[in-house]
Amino acid sequence: MATLKFVNSVWQSFRATSGLEPRLLNNLRVTAARPGTVNFELNIEKDHTNRLNILHGGTIASMVDLGGSLAVASRGLYSTGVSTDLNVTYLSSGGKVGDTIRAEVSCDKFGKTLAYTSIKFLNDKDQVFARGSHTKYVALAFKDPQNIVEQLKSSNESS
Repeated sequence: MATLKFVNSVWQSFRATSGLEPRLLNNLRVTAARPGTVNFELNIEKDHTNRLNILHGGTIASMVDLGGSLAVASRGLYSTGVSTDLNVTYLSSGGKVGDTIRAEVSCDKFGKTLAYTSIKFLNDKDQVFARGSHTKYVALAFKDPQNIVEQLKSSNESS
């Protein structure tokens, strides 16, 4: 539970201070979190679509970016670093207005300088429609006094 609460606090910080996320992804909901993994969902609204009235690739790319940050947060970093690389592979349409998409993002490697994350997106039929990866420079993020890296490491080792 500590991980989910912490990840949600980081998400709330994004919503309160960022320009993009509260406008584009305000209705995104973190549904689960444990050290190294975060699940979230998004109800597709008109603002998330392209001129074909399907989920816009830019919305997906933004969720790869945010998802990577939340996966880093799930390892205890409040300040989640900066992006060095982001990749998206679009496999099919993610859906249309009214559909709900789900994502699972993992922090595959968490080092002292870089964190590597990967994400998969599923549509209403549980089909993977996109996947992505995100690399973050996290060296300076370890200095944030709001971090809980050691607490999560301790609770993960004891479970």
